[in-house]
Amino acid sequence: MGLLFMLLPQEAANQNFINVLVEKFNEGGDFMWPVLICLVLGLAIAFERIITLNLADINTRKFLMEVKKALDEGGIEAAIEVCARTRGPVAAVFQAGLLRAHEGIDAVEKAIISYGSIEMSFLERGLVWLSLFISLAPMLGFLGTVVGMVVAFDAIEQAGDISPSLVARGIKIALLTTVGGLIVAIILQVFYNYCVSKIDRLVTEMEEAALELIDSLVLLQQGKPVLREEQKATPSQESGS
Repeated sequence: MGLLFMLLPQEAANQNFINVLVEKFNEGGDFMWPVLICLVLGLAIAFERIITLNLADINTRKFLMEVKKALDEGGIEAAIEVCARTRGPVAAVFQAGLLRAHEGIDAVEKAIISYGSIEMSFLERGLVWLSLFISLAPMLGFLGTVVGMVVAFDAIEQAGDISPSLVARGIKIALLTTVGGLIVAIILQVFYNYCVSKIDRLVTEMEEAALELIDSLVLLQQGKPVLREEQKATPSQESGS
């Protein structure tokens, strides 16, 4: 927003921002419309991903303690019930692994790996389109720049004279489309990086929790308690952390 005001004349900066924005958009020519479409579609995908990722994010440590407690008190079936009533990819992967627990630890590991890949693909769904709009917006802006310069040189050729008033329109189109494409790409890049960092954290938590689940199933098969005594005594402290 500040960058746009720097590029505008001082008297325009004192006007209403929305009116100035619409005015400069119209002056940018036809190539401003595909740039705007990239922004609208990119933001729609970004907001959908952010909402989905936030809904998928749970307190993994608390959930893991609940599963371990269920394994100690009720066995595999009780742990599956805990997973079934918990949202998110971690619970889905846990449930897939626990459903194969009667087949052995190797089957649990294979199920976790397979369903982990599926859940990861669900988390990353739509990001390829967001990445496309990040690349497409500045390219459309640069294309508008080239078209604007062609318009400017056509005006010079027809007039047979180099006059600032002749080339001003073409140069203005070139500059405005470039600025529009770059601003759209910057905005979408911020959302893209946020989504990627969120997915990386969710996947890391999923992998760490899956390893602990396998260790817990090994202890359960050996007839040992899954939760240590100090963990049983302070479940609320761990869940609140």
